[in-house]
Amino acid sequence: MKTIAIALASLCFVTTAAMAESCADQATAKKLAGAAKTSFMTKCTKDAQASCDTQAADKKLAGAAKTSFTKKCVTDATGI
Repeated sequence: MKTIAIALASLCFVTTAAMAESCADQATAKKLAGAAKTSFMTKCTKDAQASCDTQAADKKLAGAAKTSFTKKCVTDATGI
């Protein structure tokens, strides 16, 4: 159980660190365009949503507070 908790904490840290640069910035840096950019942005947005949902759960947010937090978190992470 302790190993699982450490692994999840590490995953959250890595995900948060990777999201320091927004999805839009990453797509620009990779010089993506067209379908490749669309695909990348879709995956990146889904990953951001999952990460933000996890962060909201860790903070024990519910209702409007959770919705507001998650919306801002995803917007910040994706850059759109």
